[in-house]
Amino acid sequence: MRYQHKWDDVPPEDVPEDGQRNLEATILRSLELGINHIETARGYGSSEMQLGWVLPKLPREKMIVQTKVSPFATAREFRETFATSMRYLKLDYVDLLSLHGINNAELLDWSLRSGGCLDAARQLQREGRCRHIGFSTHATTDIIVRAIESDAFDYVNLHWYFVNEFNWPAVEAATARDLGVFIISPTDKGGMLYSPPPKLAELCAPLSPIAFNDLYCLARPEVHTLSVGAARPSDFDEHVAALAHYDRAAEAVAPVEQRLRAEMDRALGADWWKELWRAFPNYVDVPGEVNIQEILRLWSFAKSLDLVEWGKMRYNLMGNAGHWFPGANAAALDAEKVRATLSGNPFAEKAVTVLAEAHAMLHGTQQKRLSESD
Repeated sequence: MRYQHKWDDVPPEDVPEDGQRNLEATILRSLELGINHIETARGYGSSEMQLGWVLPKLPREKMIVQTKVSPFATAREFRETFATSMRYLKLDYVDLLSLHGINNAELLDWSLRSGGCLDAARQLQREGRCRHIGFSTHATTDIIVRAIESDAFDYVNLHWYFVNEFNWPAVEAATARDLGVFIISPTDKGGMLYSPPPKLAELCAPLSPIAFNDLYCLARPEVHTLSVGAARPSDFDEHVAALAHYDRAAEAVAPVEQRLRAEMDRALGADWWKELWRAFPNYVDVPGEVNIQEILRLWSFAKSLDLVEWGKMRYNLMGNAGHWFPGANAAALDAEKVRATLSGNPFAEKAVTVLAEAHAMLHGTQQKRLSESD
């Protein structure tokens, strides 16, 4: 998604030659390194078309190609959109077909109901057009677990990494059902680690923040693969360097994690971040759909590890990215309603204070998803 020309379909002649050369060099470098899982989506603008100019020239048996098609209200729309993807990719089949963005209960229903998108995907599988069927998600954990427990999918693309442990129950549910677990965007949404604050870099040494986060994920046998998110051939270098520690990943990350946790304890209080993952309700259960969980998560890592720029980027997406980044920020916070919602929660009063502090720290220019940017 980060090396295509535009977030919209464009005429082939509009793609700059140097941009296409960069995409092809990135693909060739990945295969040279043994990185053979190439992911795209119908929602990634010109990505599929540009990949279709290079993938058919490469050894098909050496690549695992994934595309993703969003759920629709009708199976017909899903099949037609998949057909568009395949015309662009110029492939006979994809190894992985993901229902892209099962982010709420309605989209899950569109996917699972009789005659819905999953049925359409399974028919495509029977036709030999895709090998395995999964789903990608930015949903709350309960929705992800429901999708996994439907026993309808072969794998899941989800967010889980050091700065986001909300979805660990979903990873465990996937493991219990032998689903593949693919971690989305550990480098960007996992903290904008390509541009880490000095404090984080110092705490992660001798590993880089990227290497630490890669190994933190891969040290878990429940996790099978990570999305590198390369925009140029050199973007692989730091990830590949981390693999020098792969055979002892848990040992390599342990002292770094200990330092990071100790600093979080010092800055936030020993119980705060430990309770963060389970003590607060999902946005759908909060008046005004204030995304308390997410705001407190962003504030916690901005406050303790100086991940302020990452926090600002994520915070200012709230309310501007639809179901891809749901819930409201704390701009219109009603403290009394929040207190009532958190009644009985030992952190209720602190949460009200922190929500106001988070807004002061992180609020700025409204952000758009990459797919809505120029």
